[in-house]
Amino acid sequence: MAFRETYLEIISGQRRDFFAGCGRCVLTCFESIYLFGTTIRNFAFDRGWRTVHDVGVPVISVGNLTTGGTGKTPIVATVVRMLQQHGRSPGIVSRGYHADDTGSNDEKKVLARLCAEVPHLQDPDRVAAVRRIIDEFQVNAVVLDDGLQHRRLGRNLNIVLVDVTNPFGYDHILPRGLLRESVTGLRRADLILMTRCDQVSDEELHAVETRIRNIAPGYDHRPVHITFRADNLLDTGDTTLPVDHVNGQCVMVATAIGNPDGFVETCRSIGASVICEEFFPDHHHYTSTDVESIISNAERHQVDAVLTTVKDMVKIQTLHTLENAASGPPIYAVEISAAFDSSDAEQTMLATIEQALTLNSSMKD
Repeated sequence: MAFRETYLEIISGQRRDFFAGCGRCVLTCFESIYLFGTTIRNFAFDRGWRTVHDVGVPVISVGNLTTGGTGKTPIVATVVRMLQQHGRSPGIVSRGYHADDTGSNDEKKVLARLCAEVPHLQDPDRVAAVRRIIDEFQVNAVVLDDGLQHRRLGRNLNIVLVDVTNPFGYDHILPRGLLRESVTGLRRADLILMTRCDQVSDEELHAVETRIRNIAPGYDHRPVHITFRADNLLDTGDTTLPVDHVNGQCVMVATAIGNPDGFVETCRSIGASVICEEFFPDHHHYTSTDVESIISNAERHQVDAVLTTVKDMVKIQTLHTLENAASGPPIYAVEISAAFDSSDAEQTMLATIEQALTLNSSMKD
């Protein structure tokens, strides 16, 4: 946690001391290398020098420009639901970053809850995974999770998420900032979703929209505004509770996601009073020691409950023993879904997906 906080303080410019300045200079050198590599790669795809594979079924990519934490998982679930509304039998394909011994990562386990009986394959070679999921499960549409930068696979629709609490990753490429590529990557977007819109002011929303239009002047839709709604709580025994169960309670937030601060705000939105936090690196594999540390920290602060995400819970609950449960406060996962700011926004996304289903996927990369 200390390293993450220090790193963000340095790249955001919050720290202005001599050592932070030196750190930014070093990171800028590595940023130049990363930017050169991503620029050359994108240029090769743009010119048709690298092959884009058409897999014969509609492919919808959900991705983002920055590292982690924009809310892709609930959006993937929303796209799956919309495809089903259009009569499709979709499958999900993702890279499987930080998979555990079972070959699955936390995102796959969460999507198994959100999209029951929808096949999901994880493989660094997404083209091979898509072909396999079509052959093995007879899907007739594919949702590519975290696919904006994976340009080898043709797609009908590029959905790009922009988290308005930190939309452009401090305006620097990794590792100097949080961008995976230049912000001009937004020009490949067919549909832009601005997420966590309830956590900033109207003026900030307008500023982000203006910046998007300056970066991608050819984008001819208004970005769709998304908030993440807390639907209910899930305890370590998979029992569902209403979110008002923690209304007015003092809680600790423990999580290992890309944007923990956004989750903290979600916890506050349901009336919980967050008095302490324990953050781990994104996709962290919890150990029994980690769970004991969380419980010990929670007891020390005398909180009523520990709140985490469903992504964390699928890993924590296997380590949360009866002894832990008896000695510490309860641990609840906050189940979250994507909510549109208006019915028109939802219809815009539905119509865009419907239109994409008629396209030849080889036309986009």
